[in-house]
Amino acid sequence: METAQQTPAPGSLSWKLSSHPITLLTFLFFRISSLLTYLFGLRLFTSNFVLIFIITILLLATDFYYLKNIAGRRLVGLRWWNEVDTASGDSRWVFESADPETRDQNATDKRFFWIALYAQPVLWILLAVVALVSFEFIWLTLVAIALVLTLTNALAYSRCDKFSHATGFASNAMYGSGLARNLASGVVSNMFSRGR
Repeated sequence: METAQQTPAPGSLSWKLSSHPITLLTFLFFRISSLLTYLFGLRLFTSNFVLIFIITILLLATDFYYLKNIAGRRLVGLRWWNEVDTASGDSRWVFESADPETRDQNATDKRFFWIALYAQPVLWILLAVVALVSFEFIWLTLVAIALVLTLTNALAYSRCDKFSHATGFASNAMYGSGLARNLASGVVSNMFSRGR
């Protein structure tokens, strides 16, 4: 008698359900490897602080770049970047989201993305507390850099997600209900009725 393998439910945390498994696994690898290098590198592999510092920074930078430019776009259809006006020097964040009607959202990809996005800064905050309590102030520089990179991505993607929902709501309100057409026809008819 054969037992039927149960397939995981859509949205469950199984990389096999991902629409982009290579992107997802690479994203998770960079997220986890920087933490593991920090946690276990000094204690298990080497006592060289500089080596652990450099490897962790390289992993954090790669994670930042990969998340910002590749994983966010492929897994949840969001992307952000920062533009600087060369004339005034003002900086502004630009948010981009895929059209939800043309993009098929995978629930598993979304869950992995948002959990990993918010979990990593929380873990780095806990590691900062541990470094403070154990008086290892030299490690706080590394933890501070990690917090800046991970919190920047978390904040930017949170804003990007809110922006995409707001623009989706506005476009649905304007075009989905015919509100824009009614407003335009009302304005045009008022212009012609006044001209009489």
